Amino acid sequence: MADIHPSAVVDPAARIGSGVRIGPFCVVGANARIGDDCQLLSHVVIEGYTTVGSRNRIFPFASIGHQPQDLKYHGEASEVIIGDDNTIREGVTINPGTEGGGMLTKIGNHNLLMAYSHVAHDCLLGDQVILANGATLAGHVEIEDGVILGGHTAVLQFVRIGRFAMIGGTAGITKDVPPFCLTSGGYRPGLAGLNLVGLRRRQFPNERIQCLKSMYRTLFQSTGSMEDRLEEAGRIAGDDAQALHLLDFIKTAKRGLLLHRRDSRETQ
Repeated sequence: MADIHPSAVVDPAARIGSGVRIGPFCVVGANARIGDDCQLLSHVVIEGYTTVGSRNRIFPFASIGHQPQDLKYHGEASEVIIGDDNTIREGVTINPGTEGGGMLTKIGNHNLLMAYSHVAHDCLLGDQVILANGATLAGHVEIEDGVILGGHTAVLQFVRIGRFAMIGGTAGITKDVPPFCLTSGGYRPGLAGLNLVGLRRRQFPNERIQCLKSMYRTLFQSTGSMEDRLEEAGRIAGDDAQALHLLDFIKTAKRGLLLHRRDSRETQ
């Protein structure tokens, strides 16, 4: 049974799971679905065709499912789908998809969206992603598992960020960021080596880290054509699944790749 504060406005058609707590002055629309044991602390608005999984905590003034900030949107019944065990902090905004982008904005499991971060229409986020305060995703952005975006980072539409990458604060990301990489912040973002701290925290074996280091040097710090560098990196990768994912990500880049900053002091 749900615990709904008397001041909350919950449409009778909304589907509310067991153990849900809906705090003061929340608004839940008719097409919303909220899974078991979620908590809406206060002043949370969930509208549109929004599905929220189980055990999510949503903090005051978050707005989820209101129409996207896209002038091409014409009221289509697009969706927001949010997985399980996410924390969505104060003032976060999450917009549904559009007809031009698959009709879906999707957020996976165990993510932390810090205060005032924004997930625009048709974005796809994996699991264990962290968006620090004020991080902003434009439409159609894809974020793979384990990515960390620093505070006030802005990501251009259609950009992809590969798994376990870390982006420094206040960066403007206009090209794809390869998996496992560290990106400098500020007004001149660029690759600064591997996200070694993140990889070690995730218990990547040393042999895999060494393999990724060699691939990074080959792909981003050596000379020659990208075709030749990819061929050499493929030999280094062997049959390692994570290394092969890095290669596949680079080969399928459509917005171009963020490159290594030559003035970086990062040692690999």
